[in-house]
Amino acid sequence: MSIDLVTTVLLGVLYATGFYLLMQRSLMQVILGFLVVGHAANLFLQAAGGPPGAPPFVGVVPQEDMADPLPQALALTAIVITFGLTTFLLALAYRAWVLLGHDEVQDDLEDRRVRRAEIAAEREEAG
Repeated sequence: MSIDLVTTVLLGVLYATGFYLLMQRSLMQVILGFLVVGHAANLFLQAAGGPPGAPPFVGVVPQEDMADPLPQALALTAIVITFGLTTFLLALAYRAWVLLGHDEVQDDLEDRRVRRAEIAAEREEAG
């Protein structure tokens, strides 16, 4: 079982794009990033499952020629979980849009305080 170079590069690009989108401030971009990472995970599961085999009909196909159903079952489960979480995130983004009028994630006040404290500590250290 080996994954070819094209699949490996595609997985890297999908994961990089997905994580980049997850770190954005817009909730829609976060949702798109979540979807791209989910698709990358499904592609990884399918690629890790090895080459396609014969359908698993007992008594008709020899056991060593049968396809492994576990990666396919894991990918199907991941698709269902991704669908459920995506609908939740879309509802959350819609609610934020209705209440706030935008979908941008705001800075937390505590994050600002921590950043100001870090800047003050750097100034004391330098000066």
